[in-house]
Amino acid sequence: MVLAASPYVWQADFDTTVVVPTLGLAFLFLTGRFRATGRDAILFGAGLALVAVAFWSPLHHLGLHFLLTAHLLQNVVLAEWAPLLLAAAIPHAAARAASRLAMFRLMTAPFVALPVWLVGYYAWHIPVVYDAALHHPPLIHAEHAWYLVSGLLMWWPVVQSAPRDLASGQRAGYAFATFVLGAPLGLMLALLPHPIYAFYVDVPTRVWGLSPLTDQQIAGVTMASEQAIVLACVCSFWFRRFLHEEGAT
Repeated sequence: MVLAASPYVWQADFDTTVVVPTLGLAFLFLTGRFRATGRDAILFGAGLALVAVAFWSPLHHLGLHFLLTAHLLQNVVLAEWAPLLLAAAIPHAAARAASRLAMFRLMTAPFVALPVWLVGYYAWHIPVVYDAALHHPPLIHAEHAWYLVSGLLMWWPVVQSAPRDLASGQRAGYAFATFVLGAPLGLMLALLPHPIYAFYVDVPTRVWGLSPLTDQQIAGVTMASEQAIVLACVCSFWFRRFLHEEGAT
């Protein structure tokens, strides 16, 4: 692979060249068959825009060649932000139709979906796996696909009422558990006394003058902070609804 002269190039990556149009066509199909609302279209468009930004903007090139912080931010977009919006955008009728499939009911069960997301999140950040993916494009594509699919599964019990309609208190607890179990990864990266990813130690240019350790610390703090903010907001939303429901009974 020929490295671009500037770290800030805009490039059309394979992931978005294939994935974004495919997801767009899939949503058009759902719209025609299950009558998606304007709200659904806005949420889906926002999620798709996040995926496009993650791969077409300089964030992608910076993450693949220069900065761990950029790569982890890209991972966060794919594993958390975009899946939240995309899962929430699926029409309820489509969710009910998918719930007829036994495998779908299994994979969207909270005690399956959350572990699948967590195992993938931690496994892809094991240093030898992380570095291997950066050196081998097929692996990086598999990593991105895992993040997006497992992210959809993880968020499904929170934002959808089929195949199981969790109570508001259960959804709040699920979001809180997701934060408690997922946050240690970012905190660990922020607190380690030495860089653990060899790939970013030997980058051709030290962008912004960041040392490998400082880059890793910023990446870890960024990951832990965004999870705290996003999941706290989701948990707060469902907890407030739970309190309102309890007060109304």
